[in-house]
Amino acid sequence: MITAASILEIKGNDVWTISPEDTVYDALRLMARVDIGALLVMKGDQLVGMLSERDYARKVILFGKTSKETLVKEIMTEKVISIHPMQICEECMAIMTKNHIRHLPVVLDGKVLGVISIGDVVKTIMYKQKEKIRDLTQKVLSNENQ
Repeated sequence: MITAASILEIKGNDVWTISPEDTVYDALRLMARVDIGALLVMKGDQLVGMLSERDYARKVILFGKTSKETLVKEIMTEKVISIHPMQICEECMAIMTKNHIRHLPVVLDGKVLGVISIGDVVKTIMYKQKEKIRDLTQKVLSNENQ
């Protein structure tokens, strides 16, 4: 069973954050530098929002604003949907699909453990399937040699 925690084990649990008072430009520079599509918006240890490339496209570009003059808090998604580390990947995919989102913070007792994306889920499923195929192939080959 693939859980959010096992996805984080494979992909790593780096958490990239930005302050609500930072500019969208600073957020975009950070996302480009670390090659990610979303940042958690944190006030100290508290998760207060999420900012994605989609937020930028829909709330800055389309309204003729500039990223250097717009603060993260003006366009961030405030109602962040998060998941428990033991939620299975099928539940994670269903949550993402239902809510039209691509990133989910993994939270335990109010502490952010990491963030998974739909790409992370798919890569982990493929990785686990390759492991299973390899194990089954070895089992078949060992049975043939007996």
